[in-house]
Amino acid sequence: MKKLSAILKKIFCLPPLWTVLVSVFGFAFVIIVFAFDVQNPVLRYASYLASAYALTVSATGITYIGPAAGRVKKYAADHPIVKRLAGTRLGSRFMTDIRFRAGVSLYQGMIINAAYIVIKLVSGIVYRSVWFVSLAVYYALLAVMRLLIARRVNARDMAAELKRYRLCGFMLLLMNQALAGIVIFMVKNERGFDYPGVLIYAMAAYSFYAVITATVSIVRTRRHKSPILSASKAINLVAAMVSMLSLETAMISRFGGGDDGAFRVAMTSATGGAVCTAVIGMAIYMIVRSGRELKKTKFNKTQT
Repeated sequence: MKKLSAILKKIFCLPPLWTVLVSVFGFAFVIIVFAFDVQNPVLRYASYLASAYALTVSATGITYIGPAAGRVKKYAADHPIVKRLAGTRLGSRFMTDIRFRAGVSLYQGMIINAAYIVIKLVSGIVYRSVWFVSLAVYYALLAVMRLLIARRVNARDMAAELKRYRLCGFMLLLMNQALAGIVIFMVKNERGFDYPGVLIYAMAAYSFYAVITATVSIVRTRRHKSPILSASKAINLVAAMVSMLSLETAMISRFGGGDDGAFRVAMTSATGGAVCTAVIGMAIYMIVRSGRELKKTKFNKTQT
């Protein structure tokens, strides 16, 4: 297991310079393939793999660029505006209380979620797309999960946190069935999402940003050992992965060509299957972990 971990670290956790080079090459490759409408299937498959690898390396690379991040953080802390905000009661709490920041992030996420739901729902009605409506419902359920967590973010009761953490795991497991249904319908009907006009570029920027920030947040949250904080970051990651899935199918619809059904089926099946598998893994981990920790908590109480 340690050998496998070391191999994966060498592949996906590159030095800062290589992280930048791989990220630039991967994203530039897929942009060129789409921009020039390259029809060669080998190059198109390679561009998808390169962009997926670049995205992964970008997410892991950010967490390993410690010195640069430290300098940026120090510069921000010394800025007059930041110092003035830190002198206020609310600003000081925001900078020192991780749970308060998590609560702000959750409510901010719900606001963004609400806007995303409206966009998907309106697009589904206007363009008569069942896929957009399905995603709107999925994101509405994620918003409900965020609300459930936000109400417990300041509880500071480990048993209560673990129970809410386990509830989120069960909800993700059930919601994954709906997501799997959406993927199966897309594969069977060779259809996907379609963002009108320049909206596809805005959604692309949001999707890449969401995946990178969600991955970084999960890594940073582990040291706090708080089930509630971990659950909030897990929800962010699930939402980001679903955004990437919808973006991929939209890019294939826009740039892939109408006669490229095999390519669409292969990519949608691979990405959709990977997302569903990842969500199942996260949900099972949350359920099992919370169950074990709850047993330990009960045992410790009986011993005292």
